[in-house]
Amino acid sequence: MAGSNLRVLVVGAGIAGLAVARTLRLAGFRPEVTERSSGGGDTDIGIYLPGNAERALREIGLADPVRPLGQVIRRQRFADARGYELCEVDLGKLWAGVGECRALPRSDLHRVLLSGAGGEVRYDTQVRGLDLARDAVTVTFADGRQAEYDLVVGADGRRSAVRALAALGGPAHPAGQVVYRSIVTGGPLLADWTGLLGERAAFVAVPMGAGRLHCYADEVGTALPADPLARVRERFGGYGGPVPAILDAMDQVQVTRTDEVQLGCWSRGRVVLVGDAAHATGPTLAQGAAMALEDALVLARALSRSATVPEALESYESRRRPRIKWVVDRTRDRDRTRDVPPPLRDPLLRDRGNRIFQEHYRLLVAPA
Repeated sequence: MAGSNLRVLVVGAGIAGLAVARTLRLAGFRPEVTERSSGGGDTDIGIYLPGNAERALREIGLADPVRPLGQVIRRQRFADARGYELCEVDLGKLWAGVGECRALPRSDLHRVLLSGAGGEVRYDTQVRGLDLARDAVTVTFADGRQAEYDLVVGADGRRSAVRALAALGGPAHPAGQVVYRSIVTGGPLLADWTGLLGERAAFVAVPMGAGRLHCYADEVGTALPADPLARVRERFGGYGGPVPAILDAMDQVQVTRTDEVQLGCWSRGRVVLVGDAAHATGPTLAQGAAMALEDALVLARALSRSATVPEALESYESRRRPRIKWVVDRTRDRDRTRDVPPPLRDPLLRDRGNRIFQEHYRLLVAPA
């Protein structure tokens, strides 16, 4: 179907949707892209991209515009809650021949993807109905307009409307973590990814250049606090290392629950899910963006190389599922490691932490 006149609708203009639009255009397709939000965006947060994310950006021709942004991260340092070192990981060695690790504002990455996607994004456009026939999907939008497509790609995140409308699965379910994110300026100068592991909680700070830190913290639970900034200062106020100075400089916090999406199938008829809409998991392994970018690459390849849409969707899912399962399993492994009582966990990490954390990425060093 390479270069065909396939009518494709991509629902969602986040990282996954824009990556799909980019890869499909490179393959000769001309997708339409819709987004339910106005496009104004929320308060900015940071994002950490491991080496396989840069490889995916390179494969879709967007590594060069990303390269001047943020800061390259060459080392991960793990410490206990007091700030005493547990272990460290040499990221250059881990991702040798794959790509650099980078931290940058999420909005910067989004702008690069938006520019690279080509074509117009229709904002304030919601999908209200999907009528799945054998050879097409009739989409009903919130304004009453209808249009027919050969393929609908649901890239609309954890709370995917496409997933629900196509009867591919119910809502995401809580994974038992509350996550806090913030961009901090004026805090301490850090050179490395720095994570402090406490009692069923963790605090991570990653430099993004220009005096900015991408801060991520989590704790076990499901209830969202009314005042996230106050809660972060209360929960992590006793931590050592750079945390006290970071908390002093922190002036705003975004809080979310970690939700997981687990589905028996990612497609039905001519509707397919990508990114968090298909397989959201916790952010502990920092693979959300990388998996979305890889999904886009594999889907575009499958459509280019297959004779029919159903054949392409089967190929896409069979290729992606083992890798996604690895990410989900390793994410849970790392979360379980964090939740081991410190008197048992910390000696283990001092002895074998480097090997443990490198093993979490072993399969991902290979191409998607």
